[in-house]
Formats: sequence, structure tokens, C-alpha cells
Amino acid sequence: MLSTRTAGDVTVDVCDGGCGGIWFDHFELRKLDEQAESAGEALLDVRRDPGVAVDPAERYDCPKCTDGVVLMRHFWSVKREVTIDECPECGGIFLDAGELGRIRHEFPTEEAKHAAADAYFKEVVDPLLDRERSADEANLERSQKFAHALRFICPSEYIPGKQAGAAF
Repeated sequence: MLSTRTAGDVTVDVCDGGCGGIWFDHFELRKLDEQAESAGEALLDVRRDPGVAVDPAERYDCPKCTDGVVLMRHFWSVKREVTIDECPECGGIFLDAGELGRIRHEFPTEEAKHAAADAYFKEVVDPLLDRERSADEANLERSQKFAHALRFICPSEYIPGKQAGAAF
């Protein structure tokens, strides 16, 4: 059962004494995800009952949306160290016990997180884009050769005065 807890100016829902999870409404986690944001420290001590078994493969339903929306699981950052469960409808995020502490220690600042993302995209995505660009240029060249070859089939190329309009 979720109860509320306030950290700074953010009020979140916690499963205190149960699974130890924390529910953040849309954009609330961004206010507490860095070490420099001292308010987040108030959420690092959510009690967890060791008798509560949490299946990491289990998919959660959104606690806020009433129509049974299933949370999407994905990585928090390019380091791919912490997975979070996010609602595709309301944008809320559920963190399992201990995940907030791991997120807060992943990057010291938002700038460091963005720099890591830029480096990741430069390493992984840029080569893919370069390969696609090369393929597109080769396809364009083939298409232009094909179109150039077909222009001799069109009869209007051979009839004086008919080149600017329709094919015939």
C-alpha cells in the first residue's frame, strides 16, 4: 500500500514497509535524481520488508491510471545500469527499492548525464547515420541513372515542341 512522503517541495508515494518502491508523478524524479539535490536524500531510507518478494520480470500496472495501463520498463540513462518503470499515459515513474540511490550516484550533474548521452550517440548512432547517408547517396545515384536511361523511351523527347508537356 502506498503512503505519501515529502522530500523538499515534492510529495511522492512510497511503499514504506513493503516492497520499498517509490512512485514519482510526471517530472518529479527530475527534481531529486542528482546528488546535489539534497531533498532526494529523504527518500533513500524507505523501509523494505525482506519478506516481500519482488519479481524483477513482473510488469506493473500504473497506480495512478485507472484503465489498467502497464508500465514500460527501460533504462534510466545511457549507462544502462538502472531500469525504471514509466507510465506511457501519465508519465509517472516507479522505482524499485534502492534504484533512487543508484540513479543519484550514476551522474554527479545533469550536464554530466547529457555529456554521457552525447558521447554514446556519437559512438553508436553516428556510424549508423553515416552508413544510411552513404546508402541514400548510392540509391540516389542509381535512381538518377535509371531516370536518365528512361528519358530516351519517352516519345516526347523525339517530337519537337512536345518536351515541356505530357509524354505524348
